[in-house]
Amino acid sequence: MPSLREPDHLPPSLRDSLAPWLESVVFSTGTVFRQGDVGDACFFLTAGQVRIEAHGERGECDIDSEPVLGYLGAGEAFGELALLDGEPRAASAFVETAPVHAWKLTAASVETLRARHPDIAADLYRYLGTHAAAKLRSTNVTATGQRGGEDPEVDALVTAAADARKAFSLWPDDRVEALLARIAEVSASRAGELADLTVRATRYGNVPDKTRKNLMAALGVLHSMTGHPGAGVIAVDETRGITEIAAPAGVVFALIPITNPVATAVFKALVCLKSRNALILSFHRAAREVAGVVGEMLEGILIEAGAPAGLIGWVKDRNSRRKTAAFFRHPGVDLILATGGRAMVRAAYASGKPALGVGPGNTPTLICGDCDPGVAAAMVVESKSFDHGLICGAEHNLIVVDSIYDAFIAALEASGAAVLTDPDESTRFMLAVLTDDGTSLRRKTVGQSGADIAAMADLERPFPIRVLVVPAGEAHSENALAREKMAPVLGLFRVADETAGFALAARLLEIEGAGHTAIIHSRNRETIRAYAEALPVGRILANSPGAQGVVGLTTGLIPSLTLGCGTFGGTSTTDNVTYLHVRNIKRLAEFRSPSITL
Repeated sequence: MPSLREPDHLPPSLRDSLAPWLESVVFSTGTVFRQGDVGDACFFLTAGQVRIEAHGERGECDIDSEPVLGYLGAGEAFGELALLDGEPRAASAFVETAPVHAWKLTAASVETLRARHPDIAADLYRYLGTHAAAKLRSTNVTATGQRGGEDPEVDALVTAAADARKAFSLWPDDRVEALLARIAEVSASRAGELADLTVRATRYGNVPDKTRKNLMAALGVLHSMTGHPGAGVIAVDETRGITEIAAPAGVVFALIPITNPVATAVFKALVCLKSRNALILSFHRAAREVAGVVGEMLEGILIEAGAPAGLIGWVKDRNSRRKTAAFFRHPGVDLILATGGRAMVRAAYASGKPALGVGPGNTPTLICGDCDPGVAAAMVVESKSFDHGLICGAEHNLIVVDSIYDAFIAALEASGAAVLTDPDESTRFMLAVLTDDGTSLRRKTVGQSGADIAAMADLERPFPIRVLVVPAGEAHSENALAREKMAPVLGLFRVADETAGFALAARLLEIEGAGHTAIIHSRNRETIRAYAEALPVGRILANSPGAQGVVGLTTGLIPSLTLGCGTFGGTSTTDNVTYLHVRNIKRLAEFRSPSITL
């Protein structure tokens, strides 16, 4: 173990001056400090490693954005920013490899130095400022797309993928189709096993529903593509003299979310290989165990089929935003396929690379006066309880027309929903489930069962609670119940009529979820059509459960695990992304006599 007698990585003069003010500390496990804490000290690492994490505007509830900024080892300082500016901690620090040995310099000691030894304090501020500036320069390199000090794993994966794609492009259709069928077959045969692994590793969702998702991602996606050309000549129009030729996008870098790691990885493997692309999978850090099993499964299938090495690669080393940024700006990456939290999707679009991304859901669900309340309620509960509410396109807010309100509430209860119309129950829910500022759900509730969340708030019903429905109050951006809820929890709004319902649905989408999905339950086709025309979303489901409908199980939509939100939601397409979106279309145009005289 390294000697802790001196902080050897500090400049010698500063080290000697600071020695009386430094405290030796050891962290065996857990947290050094958390984002938002008072910045009362900085640390100089002498042994072990520390992991730095930061959460975005939705805090820890943005679970699909990679929180890890990077890793620090001996010779590095951390926590200095809060010491310099007096602001709360901008990030959290956790023990990565124990034990962590460090020298701690408190804010109180710095204030004493400023009063008694201003020359030492000046040297300290100069050192900490230089250290902070180095971090800023690194950030600027990322933001401007410069390369420097890249991770060797990044270069190795991209190089292997580029070489493999060239060889794979020569494969005939029948050989590619056989490979895709084998991937789907093996993935489907292991759907339950991989679902169980996912729930154990991530602690989100439930095994039966994740098994269904894994099956859909394998067999459903394969079925939707089979018989359609993925590359080469795909259409010939003799009348116009146009021949369409599909060419691969190239090397695709794909973000894989913690909520659906297996289903999303298999889906992206199928659609990318269908169009003759190479693929690099980047799993959320919390799904590392799943990543290894899925990556090795896909690699084994490729080896069995004689595919070129590196055709599907995955990040095996520790993942972080820094590593992801290196992929984003790597010249060998041609397309980013971003399924994940909003922070990572935004970073993908800001990278300057072509990108296909998703957006948050916040599905407004209008319950019209002419619908069958029993059927609508059963669909809502079945959908929002699926995988414990982890589907972005599931219902998030119920907008119920006054004339059917009482009947619909009764139907919800009959279907297994706990409707918290009692103010006391609603208050207990708010205190137990929402963050102190009321703007989001606590992380401990995300992807948990309705029964477990009810127990957190001491709520009981004479039936198993599948979802919780909570009167939401006003629709505004600081109200968690009016926003996306990645749990079996729904906000409840009561409106006078369908016209008021249209307006409220639009307002909810302004808060969050624009471009994603909206749902309506009605028997009137004109009302359904008007709702679809009025709202800025890519998918409008009529009389369908949301979780099952958005992926094509109960609708005619294309099966997909990447649902675009278009310019409504700041992405590039409103489509359910599939193999059609990860290829280029060339058009051979033959001469035709001008049809008009200019």
